[in-house]
Amino acid sequence: MKEQSRKRKRARHNKPQKIEESLQPKHSKTHKKKTHQQKNNANLSSTSAKPPKSSSSSSNSSSFLDKMRARLAGGHFRMINEKLYTCTGKEALDYFKEDPELFDMYHTGYQEQMSHWPELPVNIIIKWLRDHSPSLVVADLGCGDARLAKNVKNKVFSFDLVSNDPSVIACDMSNVPLDSSSVDVAVFCLSLMGINYASYLQEAYRVLKPSGWLLIAEVKSRFDPNNGGADPNRFSKAVCELGFTSALKVLYI
Repeated sequence: MKEQSRKRKRARHNKPQKIEESLQPKHSKTHKKKTHQQKNNANLSSTSAKPPKSSSSSSNSSSFLDKMRARLAGGHFRMINEKLYTCTGKEALDYFKEDPELFDMYHTGYQEQMSHWPELPVNIIIKWLRDHSPSLVVADLGCGDARLAKNVKNKVFSFDLVSNDPSVIACDMSNVPLDSSSVDVAVFCLSLMGINYASYLQEAYRVLKPSGWLLIAEVKSRFDPNNGGADPNRFSKAVCELGFTSALKVLYI
């Protein structure tokens, strides 16, 4: 996981030079989790009599079905994940409007993957906010289940493509319903997805107050040039060209 913090300049920002290219993922290397096929060694001969099922065989059958369901859910997650990285924010919004259940399916797979991580990125951001003034107003852009808002004392505006919670506002991250210079902190926690994510950062710049903070948390693989990811220095430079100034060091987890 990579966390970056940017401090907004008062000066007018310049248009970035193809910032999307600096963080465009190569899904075959960085976003697809390897799976291993399971073999069923049961005798399928129709001529042999089947012995009565014992509690042990019933348990094994249940375990096998659970594994198959998990594999199916994982396949759906990767399919939706690929879609979100290769479309615009507006297209993603329309995609989930057509079938809201896909959003639930995506976040179920997302939560399952995160359950294996040693550290949750959102917890690092929660700690950062707790170490600062609770009076800071926050915009959580791509909030998921709004965990951030539920774990800090700050006023948090939570946005995502679908709202399954009254506190979450459904919208395109490039066009959030906030006034200009209205928040102190803008957060992207694993949510810089889509081919036009530079417009999300521009929107964050718009809603941030002068000297406000932009917090970005991303998986380390997206910033590993040796493994198909972005060059972290090029990405930082592109973000700074939007009008932000580097203020905190990078953390890898």
